[in-house]
Amino acid sequence: MKIGDILSKDSIDLNLKSSDKESVIKELISLLAKTGSIADKEEFFDAVWEREKTYSTGIGMGVAIPHGKSKAVKSAAIAFGKSESGIDFDSLDGKPAHLFFLIAVPEESHDLHLKLISTLSRKLMHEEVRKALYEADTKEKVLEALSFD
Repeated sequence: MKIGDILSKDSIDLNLKSSDKESVIKELISLLAKTGSIADKEEFFDAVWEREKTYSTGIGMGVAIPHGKSKAVKSAAIAFGKSESGIDFDSLDGKPAHLFFLIAVPEESHDLHLKLISTLSRKLMHEEVRKALYEADTKEKVLEALSFD
């Protein structure tokens, strides 16, 4: 499954308002709820937050990839958000995260979330991809930055 197959313009926010980890996750979940991918925001938040309490999904380089598997997810989806000021996400490198990818997968989807995390991580290892995402001022530019295989 390609990132572009489950990341839509409607689940992209180029100007996140949140200032902390919990709020940014809730803000991204709201995007997915509006697209119809999530049936119960609170139930899905609990799944994501439980994962965050176990280990942070702030991978460093200004990126965080919170994720969760839940019965509350109707269809696999990704939300993307960008924060100019950055948010402390307990990242591996100790720096704030600016780029956020929330991955939501249905409970019965086996290892789909792992495949999506792996695909995203491979793309985000490239500095030019991260730079394009930082500089993206339209949703189309976000999708374009993530479109290569």
